[in-house]
Amino acid sequence: MAKTIQIKDKKFSLSIPEHEIQKAVNQVAHQITVDYTGKTPLFIVVLNGAFMFAADLMKAINFPCEISFVKFSSYRGTTSSGMLNETAGLNESVEGRDVIIVEDIVDTGITIEGVINSLKAQGTKSIAVAAFLQKPEALQREVTVDYVALKIPNNFIVGYGLDYDGYGRNLKDIYTVVNE
Repeated sequence: MAKTIQIKDKKFSLSIPEHEIQKAVNQVAHQITVDYTGKTPLFIVVLNGAFMFAADLMKAINFPCEISFVKFSSYRGTTSSGMLNETAGLNESVEGRDVIIVEDIVDTGITIEGVINSLKAQGTKSIAVAAFLQKPEALQREVTVDYVALKIPNNFIVGYGLDYDGYGRNLKDIYTVVNE
């Protein structure tokens, strides 16, 4: 595990090592298992960033469930554009279903608000949000995040599924940009 890495034109320093990530993910999985045992929720994973969190989360869930994927975008480079664009939609019916949205990071809340509103319009029974990371300082929307693995400052990060212009998703650790 490198203390500092370079991705394109930016330097990043190690901020959350893999062992801390795994501990936090397992805690979220445990709480979801407690809350949803006896139900059969549909996990809806927001791609691309949440793929690693979703994979580790699903391995630690101990009840029958389904998983599906959607893809939205709101970022350009290191900042949110403020606009939510759906690039791959849901194929399963969510009508009357308990749904758990799996998101990599809730910062502005724009993406998660859009996903929640879309699912509510399709007649879900219930909606919960499981986020790997949350940036409370960056929140611009009134959204509830039911399960949060880790809360972090409002800095740009990469690793564990999160990227900088497509790079860095494969890193096992989380790195924070240095002197943005």
